[in-house]
Amino acid sequence: MMKIPHDIIIRPVLTEKSYDSIPDKKYTFLVDPRANKTEIKLAVETIFGVKVKNVHTLRQQGKMKRMGVHTGRRSSFKKAFVTLTAESKAIEFFEGMA
Repeated sequence: MMKIPHDIIIRPVLTEKSYDSIPDKKYTFLVDPRANKTEIKLAVETIFGVKVKNVHTLRQQGKMKRMGVHTGRRSSFKKAFVTLTAESKAIEFFEGMA
């Protein structure tokens, strides 16, 4: 079943480290944990109209947290580090942030 691009890309990750990589055309997104690299690449190209060079992914297990005697776990998530080709335009959403 084909996934909709907006269901694959959940939101951008906006941290100091991700801001530092924007001039190198590297962007970080939170993505659907079931999405593979090919689906992520197609979703970014469709949504932002850019050419993707490569995609690296990372799965993060949720941290254990306590509140008094109660224990719980934060949500697990998957991050995608997307590098654009040299001739591709930058993603406009991040333009004013770099």
